[in-house]
Amino acid sequence: MTRAQQLARDAAEAAEVRAYETDPDVVALRIERVRRQVDWMCWTGIVLGLAFTMTNVQTFASAGTRPWSLPWLAAWVLDPTVSLVLLAILRAEQVTARYQVRTGGWVRRAKWFTLAATYVMNTWSSFTEGSPAAIVLHSVPPLVVFAAVEAITDLRDKLTDAVLVAAGQPRPGHGTGRRKLFADYLADARTNWTPGVDITPAWVRQMTGCSRGLSPRLAKALRAEVADD
Repeated sequence: MTRAQQLARDAAEAAEVRAYETDPDVVALRIERVRRQVDWMCWTGIVLGLAFTMTNVQTFASAGTRPWSLPWLAAWVLDPTVSLVLLAILRAEQVTARYQVRTGGWVRRAKWFTLAATYVMNTWSSFTEGSPAAIVLHSVPPLVVFAAVEAITDLRDKLTDAVLVAAGQPRPGHGTGRRKLFADYLADARTNWTPGVDITPAWVRQMTGCSRGLSPRLAKALRAEVADD
C-alpha cells in the first residue's frame, strides 16, 4: 500500500469516527452522562453543607433549654424542616431546568428565604460572640450551598442548550441551532438600538442573549458604529 493509499484509508476512518462522534444522539448521550455527574456532585455538596449546619441550627434553637428535654429535642426538627423545603424546590427545578421551563417568582423567593434562614440561624451565635474565625467557619457552608443552588439550575439549562445545539434545533429565544457569531450578535444589538439608549454590556446581553464575557466587546463595537454615524 502506497503512502497516498494509507492516508486515504486513514482519512476515511477518521471521517467515519467523526460522523459518529458528532451524531446528535451520541452527543446527547455524552451530555447526559455529564449532567448526571454534575447533579451527583452538586447534590452531594449541598447535602453535606446542609448537614454541617444542622448542629449549629439546633444550638441556636435550643438556647436556654435543658439537654434532652422536649424543647431541646424539638430543636433538632428545625433545620430538617427548612432543608427539606429547599431540597424539594431544587428537585423540582432539576426537572423544569431540564426542559427549560421557567418557574415563578415565589419559587425563587422560597429558595432564597430558606437559604437566608439557614445562614442566619447557623451564624447567629458566632456574630453575637464577635468571633471572626467562627463567623467565617459557619458562613462558608451556607454560602457554598447558596452558590451551588444558583449555579446548578443554570448549568442544567445550559446542558440542555448544548443538546439542542448538537441536534441543530432552535433554543428558546435563540432562533436556529446554528452557532451565533460575533457579527450575528452585533447585528441583533444594532437592530434593537434606538437613539438615546445607553449602550452598556448589560443592555447588550439583554437584547442579544450573548455571554457576559462577550458583551463588553459588542458594546464597544456598537458604540464605535454609532459614533461614526
